[in-house]
Amino acid sequence: MSTLVVGVDGGGSKTTVTVAGARGADLASIVGSASAVRPGLAAKSAATIAGLIAEALEAADKAGQRPSAICVGVAGVGRDAEFAAFFGEMQERDLTDELVVLPDAVVALEDAFGDEAGILLIAGTGSVCYGRSPTGKLARCGGWGFFCGDEGSGAWIGRRALSVVTASADGREPETALVGALLHSLTLAKVEELVSWGANATVQQLAQVAPLVASVAATGDLRANSILAIAAEELVLHVRTLARDLFADERAAVPVAFSGGLMHPGSFLRKLVEHRLRSAVPGAAVRHEPVVPARGAIRVARRSAAGA
Repeated sequence: MSTLVVGVDGGGSKTTVTVAGARGADLASIVGSASAVRPGLAAKSAATIAGLIAEALEAADKAGQRPSAICVGVAGVGRDAEFAAFFGEMQERDLTDELVVLPDAVVALEDAFGDEAGILLIAGTGSVCYGRSPTGKLARCGGWGFFCGDEGSGAWIGRRALSVVTASADGREPETALVGALLHSLTLAKVEELVSWGANATVQQLAQVAPLVASVAATGDLRANSILAIAAEELVLHVRTLARDLFADERAAVPVAFSGGLMHPGSFLRKLVEHRLRSAVPGAAVRHEPVVPARGAIRVARRSAAGA
């Protein structure tokens, strides 16, 4: 049997694939395009991930070798239909002896806490919160996707920024530096051109507006600050909901970790979330160690290989 394992973290903006020995150190890690599973598009996600796995094996000088286990943590498989479709597509490609497919948040939770209790908040292109209780119960909050939810996420922030800019152009909102900053960033001449841009924008493109909102907020712009304050409130509500469900009370000691592109240490949004947690979830004990979902996927793959 091969001594190779592969861990995948597939998200809405990028995919990370790591190749490692079944017991040894990581051999290679690459970053590629987004692979989050969208309804009806499981085959596209599977093709992207399969291609990146091949690239990662080549980067590790293991091209053509068959891993003993692959764990794919990918956004969008929290719903039964998408899970079944994606799992089937991956099985058809016959890449490994042991295949494990999990939501991306679950492999991130694995890296953040292992078997311990805790709550992980993820905010990137989308948003979701996963947690494990002291008794081992798992629960999820959020993660309903761009059209139904993903409150506080990059795409959510981007969409609201467009609304603020157009309302400001009408005079329904106060003047905001977001107008000029957004038009400059998108190389547009006037606000009216946002209609066409927005109609054709992908979820990923909307999410790319979020860092711009944060940079404008950092200058003191009231409307940009308001968008991020509401985003932080939405994200904290996810944590508080799981704290009540898994720990009985938000005042109980609750380990909390963060992951995702918007929650890196020192980010404007993370600072707002941490500040709001102090009053909304008084028992929250924030962990500052970086969460690496692909590393969590490697751990799951190693367990799967050992079990086989």
